[in-house]
Amino acid sequence: MRPIPTRARAFTAAAAVGVVAASGVVAVATSASAAAGCRVDYSVNQWNTGFTGNVTVTNLGDPISGGWRLTWTWPGSQTVTQAWSATVTQSGQNVTATNPSWAASLATNGTANFGFNGSWSGTNTAPAAFSLNGTVCNGSTGSPSSSPSTSTSPSTSTSPSTSTSPSASVSPSTSTSPGTKVDNPYAGAKGYVNPEWKAKAESVSGGSRISSNPTAVWIDRIAAINGTTGSSSNGSMGVRDHLDAALAQGAGYIQFVIYNLPGRDCAALASNGELGPNDLPRYKAEYIDPIAAIQSDAKYKNLRIINVVEIDSLPNLVTNTSGQPGGTAMCDTMKANGGYVQGIGYALQKLGGIGNVYNYVDAAHHGWIGWDSNFGPTANIMLDAAKASGDVKNVHGFITNTANYSALREPFVQPTTTVGGQSVRQSKWVDWNMYTDELTFAQAFRNKLVSIGFDSGIGMLIDTSRNGWGGSARPTAASTSTVVDTYVNESRIDRRIHAGNWCNQAGAGLGERPTAAPATGIDAYVWVKPPGESDGSSSLIENDEGKGFDRMCDPTYTGNARNGNSMTGSLPNAPISGAWFPAQLTELMANAYPAL
Repeated sequence: MRPIPTRARAFTAAAAVGVVAASGVVAVATSASAAAGCRVDYSVNQWNTGFTGNVTVTNLGDPISGGWRLTWTWPGSQTVTQAWSATVTQSGQNVTATNPSWAASLATNGTANFGFNGSWSGTNTAPAAFSLNGTVCNGSTGSPSSSPSTSTSPSTSTSPSTSTSPSASVSPSTSTSPGTKVDNPYAGAKGYVNPEWKAKAESVSGGSRISSNPTAVWIDRIAAINGTTGSSSNGSMGVRDHLDAALAQGAGYIQFVIYNLPGRDCAALASNGELGPNDLPRYKAEYIDPIAAIQSDAKYKNLRIINVVEIDSLPNLVTNTSGQPGGTAMCDTMKANGGYVQGIGYALQKLGGIGNVYNYVDAAHHGWIGWDSNFGPTANIMLDAAKASGDVKNVHGFITNTANYSALREPFVQPTTTVGGQSVRQSKWVDWNMYTDELTFAQAFRNKLVSIGFDSGIGMLIDTSRNGWGGSARPTAASTSTVVDTYVNESRIDRRIHAGNWCNQAGAGLGERPTAAPATGIDAYVWVKPPGESDGSSSLIENDEGKGFDRMCDPTYTGNARNGNSMTGSLPNAPISGAWFPAQLTELMANAYPAL
């Protein structure tokens, strides 16, 4: 655990209770002879007077095609306050959950997952029975019935009963000992190794040296939730496939990138997405809700699920709107319509309400928001998004340098360094920035975020997958020049032409390997951008993923206001963003620091 105050995120874990019941498909199959049956798994994490409930209903009977409805009655003073992946209403003690528009059908042995937050007083006893489309669930098929076939009175408590009778019993399937959402989900845990990335890495000469490192899984379009075939940038494995594989590996944590905002990445073309600027309803219903439904499945409750939430979004609203160098009309639109703030708020709410899920919001990098004019306003808009979720504690931390190349440390070029009587901040490279490396920036930005209202225990991640800058060009000592620009250029670890260059950078290398709690305030160094996956195509490549061509990925482009009208420094012959780029991985390994 890192040496900063532990966040107050304790949950007294109520039992994960299995509920089984008989079920009929009354709303769909009106005939009394229709085969019907279902099983419900219900689990909660509770604290003080609040709790999160997770529900999985399995249809054991004939397929349901016209919509499903799950009902139950609270035995005490419990109230549902918000829900995801189902529409949940409550009248008195009676609760009804109906299917979302994107999941109206339930095949035989198919499951539906949803979750909710609620409040309670007195005791938080689980419901005695659940009914699917009017028929009580008891784990078997049979004729429809609107009441349990056996008495539930002996079995409705949450005492540690081990009875296996077919009544609608509610007995714990896990220990009722207190549990906590841990301070640092990376500490003491084995990371999930994506088998699809591992296979690609090992297809490149020398790739086996790095292929066992944990990398993040990018969910950058709706189709990626369930996996794709024939895609150049997504694999055949969907979210559930990866979670199941993580369990099979015995992993302690798994990392996902939530990345599909409406009007995504409004200041770039290579990483544009499939959703238009006014598609916030689709983002919620077709993207976030299905992800939340899968991640809330009780079978994954012991796996720490880490979500990196929406990179390259909120900072754009500070730096790339009208009046800023290179400001875009799309960024103006996303600022005006609130799509970024409300979309991220919704994602934080739905995902943060799951007891084993940890949200880390993207916080750009020092070369983007390190100036005072950007630093504070970016922190403020991140607080706006967190408040839009209903609770700033839906944010477990932040991540910097995602898919970027900024050096972790600059030992010879610090803002306090002077050369020939001049501060290095006056150099063309630093350009009056308050920071010159990611570690110093991440620690300072964390302090700023805490000062404006975030939890004092938030942690930071730094993506070190491509910021090693090793090889023969790496300086080993400070320059002896007394000319500030010469000194900086000869001394800096980051060898890019300009700190604003971000696409497939030539000369970059693998950085620090994934490491938990490496420095004060830092939860982990991570490889969120899988090494060898492209940032964008070097020229226009037609595709059906909504990804455009950005001249910043063109090695012949002479630049714009955002990179000081400099050459891009990009590698040639690159595919679209997210697609496999073996030549880049070869170079990253050659320039790794620490060396392989």
